[in-house]
Amino acid sequence: MMNIPLNDLKAQYLTIKDEIDAAMNEVILNCSFVGGKTLEAFERSFAEFCEVPYAVGVGNGTDALQLALMACGVGPGSEVITVSHTFTATAEAVVNVGARPVFVDVDDSYTMNVDQAARHITPRTKAILPVHLYGQPADMEPLIGLAKKNGLVVIEDAAQAHGARYKGKRVGSLGDAACFSFYPGKNLGAYGDGGAVVTNNQEIAQSVRMLRDHGRTQKYIHKKTGFNSRLDTLQAAILRVKLGHLEEWNKLRRTHAALYSRLLSKIPNVALPPNSPDTEHVYHLYVIRIPDRDKIQAALKSAGIQTGIHYPLPLHEQPAYAFLGYRPDDLPHTHAVASEILSLPMYSELAEDQVHHIVAALKQNLPATS
Repeated sequence: MMNIPLNDLKAQYLTIKDEIDAAMNEVILNCSFVGGKTLEAFERSFAEFCEVPYAVGVGNGTDALQLALMACGVGPGSEVITVSHTFTATAEAVVNVGARPVFVDVDDSYTMNVDQAARHITPRTKAILPVHLYGQPADMEPLIGLAKKNGLVVIEDAAQAHGARYKGKRVGSLGDAACFSFYPGKNLGAYGDGGAVVTNNQEIAQSVRMLRDHGRTQKYIHKKTGFNSRLDTLQAAILRVKLGHLEEWNKLRRTHAALYSRLLSKIPNVALPPNSPDTEHVYHLYVIRIPDRDKIQAALKSAGIQTGIHYPLPLHEQPAYAFLGYRPDDLPHTHAVASEILSLPMYSELAEDQVHHIVAALKQNLPATS
């Protein structure tokens, strides 16, 4: 039986082992573990990659969202329009700054429905927080236009979209600020937690830089009450090595996705991942929609194929957000999607024969069509 994981971090490490080991050894030999030249070098490289002037490394992707919201003036009394079909960190960060998440439905790309966002703007709305989900950029141009018309800030949740493009522009360069996670399984993943805020705005960058380090502007001078949310130097060294490979890894992901889509397009009742012609998807996840999802997932597991569900219970239906008063059918498309989505194995080291094997196993376990 062929065992295929959802992701294979060891396979990736083995392809760059010498580079990673050398980078880590250099940090350890220099005994510079917090801040310093290695962190600064990664921040410069990541800013250049995102096609923005500023990148600030922080402790994780959730902190990136929270610090970006604060730097953009979002706080108690504010409302932030976002989506329910995402990981909890998106809304968690909004709540943790004292603001209220306002959930809107997604469109067929699983990203924010622009018309729904427009209908939910109130005098308390401060920001729009779209999520570039699964590596697919949200439709940013109308969202940015909507924000400008209403005097709102736009913060991109780009935690799953390292390297993606929207109308030729790199994700992260489109809004007032953008937030990335470097959780190990991401397209650009650390060997632990990590995150970054990128921006074209110097004031936002300076504010995040201060907030991440106890609100200080210099040693023992604290302008604000901040946080301890620094990207440590070992992770920065690892990420700088991996950043040099990211374009090739994303290219391989697109190659695997194209093969999946070609093979799956011949199978009835399988909805392929959306891919807008205006975007360059980076396939952090390859997500299909199928009937009898749970039954098929169990069958694939028995066949040695790991899959995932991202995400089985939308945020507007989660106990943590019950205080917001949403009902499941308030976001009908989001509710429907959650019961049918299935993430298939996706990583740059995935082999062609593995893709064929996964599709064959999926076809074998799908219900017969009349």
